[in-house]
Amino acid sequence: MSTHDYDEPLYVISVVAKIVEMHPQTIRHYERIGFIRPSRTQGKMRLYSRKDVDCLTRIVHFTRDMGVNLAGVEVILKLLDEMEELRTKMISEIEEQRGKKK
Repeated sequence: MSTHDYDEPLYVISVVAKIVEMHPQTIRHYERIGFIRPSRTQGKMRLYSRKDVDCLTRIVHFTRDMGVNLAGVEVILKLLDEMEELRTKMISEIEEQRGKKK
């Protein structure tokens, strides 16, 4: 799956709520506090990507399965984002070094 597909807004809130087994108001709350950022249509309807769904699934795992509070979830999500940025940077640097050796 390409990054574009992963970020493509596809799902309305009712579908996402069923997928992640979460009340739509809870999803809206997580949007307000910045955990997810769904796209909006011209009519202001929220559209969620696969990335948003995966993030909500992680939040469910942390809060329901592991007992982490929302402050802890925020820290974990920030750390996961930082790790992904570093991984991407490292892969880019490795590929750059390989290109120089050829």
